Order: sequence, then C-alpha cells, then structure tokens
Amino acid sequence: MTQGSANGTDGVSKVNGVNGTNGIHTNGTNGVNGTTPKPSFGSLNDGLDYDVLIIGAGLSGIYSMYRMAQLGLRAKILEAGSSEGGTWFWNRYPGARFDSESYSYIFSFSPEILAEWDWTEHFSPQPETLKYIEFVTRKLDLRKHMQFDTRIQRAQFVQATNSWKLTDDQQRTYTSRYLITAIGILNEPTLPNIPGVSDYKGEAWHTARWPQGGEHTLAGKRVGIIGTGATAIQTIQTIAPNVGHLTVFQRTPNWTAPLRNDKISKEEMEKIRADYPDIFRRCAESYSCFIHVGDNNDTVATPAEERERHWEHLYAQRGFTKVLAISSDIYTNHEANALYSAFHEKKIRARVNDPEVADLLIPTNHGFGTRRTPLESGYYEVFNQDNVKLVDIRNNPIERITETGLRTADQTDYDLDVLVYATGFDAVTGSFNAIDFEGIDGVKLKDVWSEGIQTFLGLTVKNFPNMFMIMGPHQMFGNIPRSIEYAVQWTAEFIEWAMEHGVTYCEATDEGVAAWTEHVHECGKGLLANEVDSWMTGVNKNLAHKQKRSMTRYNGPAPGYRKRCEEVKHRGYRDFVLKKGGEA
Repeated sequence: MTQGSANGTDGVSKVNGVNGTNGIHTNGTNGVNGTTPKPSFGSLNDGLDYDVLIIGAGLSGIYSMYRMAQLGLRAKILEAGSSEGGTWFWNRYPGARFDSESYSYIFSFSPEILAEWDWTEHFSPQPETLKYIEFVTRKLDLRKHMQFDTRIQRAQFVQATNSWKLTDDQQRTYTSRYLITAIGILNEPTLPNIPGVSDYKGEAWHTARWPQGGEHTLAGKRVGIIGTGATAIQTIQTIAPNVGHLTVFQRTPNWTAPLRNDKISKEEMEKIRADYPDIFRRCAESYSCFIHVGDNNDTVATPAEERERHWEHLYAQRGFTKVLAISSDIYTNHEANALYSAFHEKKIRARVNDPEVADLLIPTNHGFGTRRTPLESGYYEVFNQDNVKLVDIRNNPIERITETGLRTADQTDYDLDVLVYATGFDAVTGSFNAIDFEGIDGVKLKDVWSEGIQTFLGLTVKNFPNMFMIMGPHQMFGNIPRSIEYAVQWTAEFIEWAMEHGVTYCEATDEGVAAWTEHVHECGKGLLANEVDSWMTGVNKNLAHKQKRSMTRYNGPAPGYRKRCEEVKHRGYRDFVLKKGGEA
C-alpha cells in the first residue's frame, strides 16, 4: 500500500460511484427488481447449465452475481461456506475489523444501499461487516442465486464446447460458458511447518477458522498464539485482558500503528452519507483507492523539526493516514524509510515498559510500510501485562508441537489449554492452487504460474479461455471493494459485449500476457516492499512447499491500471483471441 510511486500516475479513468459517475444503480434498469432483462446468449449456450458460474460468495461474488442478473444471464454462485460473506464469514476471530474506513470499504454502485445502511464505527468490526454483506444480499435479492456448502475441487475447460465444467467435493458437476473466480486473495489458511501439529490434544484453531463463540472458552485459560501479523495483532490485543495467561510466539515482528477507532453518531453518519460522492472520487483518484493521499516531498532534505512535527500530526490521525499520507520517497528511498522507521521505533519504546521486550517487538529485517502494515488499538500495552509473555522464536525456534503445548529449541516446554495459529494464508495464488484449474490441452494453472505469475490485465490467463479473475494476481488490491467494483464492472461489460456480438470464446494472447507481465514488473521497480519477503511478494515461510519470489500484485497507480483496462475495451477487445459461436 504505497502512495505516489516513482512510476507516474497515468490518467484517471471513470469513477465507479454515485451521481452518474459510471455507477450501476438499482433504479429500475436492466433486469433487476422485476425489470426487463437484456437479450441473453439464446441458443448459443444450449446444453450448458449456466451462462456464467461464479466461485465464491464474498464481496467479489456478490457484485458479480448482481451484474450478471442485471444482464439477464443464467448465473450461479457456488460457495464453500454455509452462507455469504467470504473473508467476513470465515474470519470471526476476536477483534477482527476493518483497518480502512468503513465508509470507503463499501459498495458504491447503489444509491439506495448507501442511503439505507448506517455504520456505527469508523472501522467496522466483523459482525457488523457481515451484517452489511447480508443486507446487500437481501436488498438485491441475490441469495436465490447462491448455492452454499459447495467446495469446488476442479475447474476444467472443455475445448469441444468452449465451456467450463466444474466439479465439487461431492462430485456434482456444473457447466457454463464463462467462469468468474471470486475466491479472494487471503482465503487459504496455512498451519506452520512444524512437526507435531496433529499431536496436540487441547483446543486448537487457525484464526481464519475461529469457532463460533470460541472467545468465550478462553477466560482463565493458558493460551498460546503463534504469529504477530495482522490477524494476530487484532486477536492478541482483544483476548489478553480475559485469558489466564497468554504466550505470544513471535518469529517476525511487524510494524503497526494506532487505529484510533471511534463510534459514529447518527448525525455524523448523515454527514458521511452526504460526502459519499467526494469520498468515492478521492478513492478513485488516489494511488491505491483509499481516501488518504501522500505527497512528493523530499523526506531527507526536510528539516528534522519540520519532519517530526508533520509525522506527529499524521500519527494522531485515524486509520491509514500515517501509512498512506506520507511522502512517497519513504517507500522508495532507504534513507527516508529509515528515518520514518526510527520515528515509529520511538513510539513503540514509549509504550512498552520493558526495553528488552521493546527490542523484540521492533522489526529489524524490514522498514516501516514495506510489508502490509496493520493498525492496532492497545497492542503494545498488552506486553506490559503480568499475564502476557513474548517468546522470540527467531533465535529460539519452536522445535515441535506436543500433546500438551509446544517445545522450543532450548527444550523449554510450554503447557497450553488453547493453541491459536495466526500463521497467515497461502496468499493470492493459494485460492487458485486449492482448485485444480485445467485449461487448453489439460494445462494446469499451478504449472503455468510455477515459474512466476503471468496474466493479462490481472483478469485473464493464456490457455484459460472465458475465465475472469476478480482480485486475481497482477490486479490493484489496495482498498479491496474499490478494486472489486472496477474488476467486476470491466468483466460484466465484456460479457455484455460478447452476448451482443455472439462471442463465445475469449483468450489472452502470448503477446498480451508478456507485455502486461513486463509492465507489472516495471511498476514494481524501486519499491522497497519488493525487496522484502512477505505474502505480497509471494513468499510464505509457513508453507511446506517452497515458493519462488513473485510479483503478485499491481504496484502501479490504480488510475493507471484502470486506464490500461479501458483502452483494451475501447479497442473492441482486439487484444484477445475472440471466436463467435460455431467457430473452430
């Protein structure tokens, strides 16, 4: 999440939002809420179960389904969970919440939904976020298009019919012309690659699979948590006051900064609602779709007092201000980054009583903002509590999980009642690896990406025709709902165009993939984040299998990303191999 990259800003394409700015509205158009749908593919898709299949009922899947319904298409969502929500269905751990503002992490396409939904906090907690998603689903009458408890195991392109065949874990099959993957970038949880994981006899779970009401079982218990990343930080600060004893096993300390959450009154919500057009405009114009905008000041050349005064002002603000509203050279210049990291180091030391504990909590292998920077509410103060112990497993690794807890390399045994794995995800490509994607001539997607991710626009992959990825690799992530809306809108506009032109086959070209992949790598040059091992560079040390460092995301400015995608559309999609029904 960087601002003001040295790679330029290109142009700003149309804004997805309200008041006629390329938003899609529920005002009685195009096959929603009882209106007349547009012409369908007709007989072109005879013999197929659906025109479009969508894997996943999170935010990406919900908006994809809404747009397909608008087009009057036969479409279906297949979802592994028992209800909609995606990330916000699965991640029920204590303290889970937005760390981007609720009113920017929201769909912008429906004025009716914007008018009716009230947020109660600046940074919404998971239960409220899930209620919002359920509200959207009900409002748009989409649940009838969703099939739950359906985990897709295989997705096979059938060349004889230029269609997709999906097989679930009960060996049921589904066929469609087009396939939309809405499977998320942080969806496949990973357990640590430590011997004995299956030996533990107590209660244990990954944060992403937290049991319903699990936090109530922690009172007075001896709890161990492995990890100090984003989910761990939220969990640790939430459960620490209630457990009997908490042992935090930290391998890699992470930078974090105050969230400064607060309640939203009814009066403030009305002001926010009136400001929605400007909020979405600012998100669309910003580098990574947030409301925060950085500057291009020279950090090193700025007088120290002026620099510190500015940083103190940012530090006191809510949310990602202290991450995104800073000088762009902090993310490209080692000296500038070191200065800003030192500022945050001082803040940590002022909050942690024991200097030795503070030493352990301060990252030494990466600078501030070069990995995903989560936000916190009292995280550092937790380590001042008598019932909390921090164990450094960089220098004293966990040797194995035992029946009663775990043992470190120095032969210390930690007996635990509950063991929590906050060990992250097989990020970005992990959701794709969990499904056996098979393209032309049986080529496997995991083999195509084994030597590095290759895509066209981050939306399509060579040898996998008629498949569109929402939040796939090489897309702009940033503020996820903003990016989702654009990716879904672009995909829906293509499918509508294909329907009108009788196109039943769309495949990326070698030339397009090579040019786009080169562009993605070019955008990443000079960014300090791409020098650091993290899920954003395709590296997860928890995985038993080795992963090559890879450029997993689009590092250029979001307006530039949209501009390039719009150019493909305006060229009549000539960048693709296109075939009409019946063509070989």
